[in-house]
Amino acid sequence: MKFTRLLSKTLRADPPEAETAAHRLMLRAGLIYQVAAGVYAYLPLAWRSLRKIENIIREEMNAAGGQELMMPALQPMELWEQTNRRAAFGDNLFALQDRRGRAMVLAPTHEEVITSIVRANVQSYRDLPVVLYQFQTKFRDEPRPRAGLVRVREFTMKDAYSFHADEASLDDSYQILAQAYRNIFSRCNLPVLMAEADSGAIGGKDSHEFILATPTGEDTVITCPGCGYTANAEKAAGIYADLPREPEQPLQEVKTPGIKTIPDLAAFLGVPESQTLKAVFYVADGEPVFVTIRGDLEVNEVKLKNLLHCRALRLAADEEVKAAGLVAGSASAIGIKGIKKVADRSIEKGGNFVAGANRPDTHLKGANHPRDFQVDLLADFALAQPGHGCPRCGQPLTATRGVEVGHIFKLGTFFSETLGALHLDREGQQKPIIMGCYGIGVGRLLAAAIEQNHDERGIVFPAPLAPYQAHLVGLNLGDAAVAAVAEKLYQELWAAGIETLFDDRPDATAGVKLNDADLLGLPVRLVVSPRNLRNQAVEVKGRTEAEAEMVALEGVAAEVRRRVAGEG
Repeated sequence: MKFTRLLSKTLRADPPEAETAAHRLMLRAGLIYQVAAGVYAYLPLAWRSLRKIENIIREEMNAAGGQELMMPALQPMELWEQTNRRAAFGDNLFALQDRRGRAMVLAPTHEEVITSIVRANVQSYRDLPVVLYQFQTKFRDEPRPRAGLVRVREFTMKDAYSFHADEASLDDSYQILAQAYRNIFSRCNLPVLMAEADSGAIGGKDSHEFILATPTGEDTVITCPGCGYTANAEKAAGIYADLPREPEQPLQEVKTPGIKTIPDLAAFLGVPESQTLKAVFYVADGEPVFVTIRGDLEVNEVKLKNLLHCRALRLAADEEVKAAGLVAGSASAIGIKGIKKVADRSIEKGGNFVAGANRPDTHLKGANHPRDFQVDLLADFALAQPGHGCPRCGQPLTATRGVEVGHIFKLGTFFSETLGALHLDREGQQKPIIMGCYGIGVGRLLAAAIEQNHDERGIVFPAPLAPYQAHLVGLNLGDAAVAAVAEKLYQELWAAGIETLFDDRPDATAGVKLNDADLLGLPVRLVVSPRNLRNQAVEVKGRTEAEAEMVALEGVAAEVRRRVAGEG
């Protein structure tokens, strides 16, 4: 491809709407074009990279026994009503009507359709296992699209589904496909963390995310440097200290004027935050919930939502707190009636807590469970934090920010039971087919790769993902001899199988061309100039190298191939 024919143009300044490095660089380098909030066009350079990612994924999925197919993005709403996932996805679901008034969905995922396909084609255990996958557009009406391709309303996903006669078969395929994912990310030169995860609205039991570490990521991964335990913060468990058990003290009222927060309360009374009880007010499916947790801990809202078996969970608004008769800043479960009360088990790891007195500017010392208050549900839903002990080996946990680029689930039988996807087992009995689900966001993977691989000058493409392998820069192309050599070299590189972008702009300065080469970040830069040609050589430089090397014209193709292959 020649620069003069390239559709997109590079930008000199950072776009004001860019939120992250990848978003900024993809716009500046002309990889994407924003059509609407959370809706992007992939321009030719990005599309070439995306196709390379797809090819790597396709090869590994085929090697793992997958069969590729294509399912429609437009689906009948009745399928989603059968599984009750219309309610589970809520406002994130794009819904519409066709001209006959039939309710339709722009699919955010394809479990319903793939289960229907398998139901029509699988009759017996002899037809199983089977792994099916596709590359398809997904639609999710995200309330706050952000960071370019990281959180969007329309995106391309590789989603795969496995179908099994028994749990052992599912376990085997799960491990095979987990290894396929490791292979995919390794071939993309992207180090990822495989983290235990929550299954979210899609459901299921065992679940793992593949996280690419980056400081601007929206996911937090909790890891143990000792044993390698890795889990998404939504799923992670941690061990926190028990407080010494003391004889229970009587409740004692204390005045706490103007005190509203746990840190202020602990400082005012001269006690550690772990000696206090925190009250948090939620609304679960429209009903208020009073949550109690030890003051030094935070609520893991995903675990709490799973505990409550609710579709929607949010913090209560100020007016909802007042309507429930609660006193923000001075509330506790002591004496509270007519509201669901839930507590974390941390309230059992200590005693004689400081808790709200349910009156303004007043707290109680010596609060103990269950003597002074009871709850409807007692469970573990504290958020694991850095410094907590590892649940496996006890060493202190650490935290890493990152972007989720892949997710695998053991779905079980929810969809097959709901939609009637059954098979005859070896005894001739009808049983629901057991399912697994495996997804990779292709566009998000590209954005995450750029977020992790860039410097102050621009993108630093991993070689397997780069839209072109070499960036040929011609300087002083008004010189006929230089132009002829540059054109010949361009043709030779393509003939040698080296994908080359040729900056053949006749009027652009050397500075502009070299800056654009750094911005686009292709693995190898070649410079043809009158000075170099006097030595019958070309300047060759890797994107991350400080110094260029002079290479004889006849050896350029071999040198580029060696560098792209990672041999030097």
